[in-house]
Amino acid sequence: MKKKGASALSFEPIVASGIRSALPHGVATDKKLEKGDLLTLDFGCIYNGYCSDMTRTVILGKANQKQKEVYDIVLHAQMSALESVRPHILSKEVDKIARDIITQKGYGDHFGHGLGHGVGLEIHEAPRVSPSGEEQLEQNMVITVEPGIYVPGFGGIRIEDLVVITEKGKEILSKSSKQLIEL
Repeated sequence: MKKKGASALSFEPIVASGIRSALPHGVATDKKLEKGDLLTLDFGCIYNGYCSDMTRTVILGKANQKQKEVYDIVLHAQMSALESVRPHILSKEVDKIARDIITQKGYGDHFGHGLGHGVGLEIHEAPRVSPSGEEQLEQNMVITVEPGIYVPGFGGIRIEDLVVITEKGKEILSKSSKQLIEL
C-alpha cells in the first residue's frame, strides 16, 4: 500500500484464523496458522486523506464442504446486496437483501453486525447500512458492503467491498477477486 502512495493504515488490520475467524473484530494472537483454517483479512489504508476498507476470507489448504457452502452463501448475499445499491434506496433495504439470504439459509443468528458503513475521512462514517439504517444512499457516498457468517467452533467468513454511489447506481472500488481462494 505504501508503494502505491498510502500515507498510513486506516485502522489496525484484522487477521483471524481458524475458530478465531468467528470473531468479527478478532485481533492477532500467537495462534499458528493451520491447514484447513479459514483466514479473515480485513485491512485498509489512507490515500490522499481518504480511508479504504476491504475484507477477504481465504482457506489455508483445501476447503471442506461446509466451508464452501458458507462461503457461497456469503458471496451470494454480498453480490445480491451490491446489485441493489443505487441512489435513493434506504440503507436498511440494502442490509435486508443480504440478511434475508443469510437467514433463509439458516445462518441468520450468525450475522451479528450491520451490512456496512460509510467511509471517507474517517473509517466509520454515516450512513449506517444496517437494519436500523434510515438514511437514503445518495450520489458520491462511499459505503462498505460486508456480509459475514460467524459460527463459534467453526469460524467466520466475510467478504467486503468499498462502493461509491454513482448517478445511476454504483462503482465497486475493490478490485480483488471474490472467488474462493485455497492456499
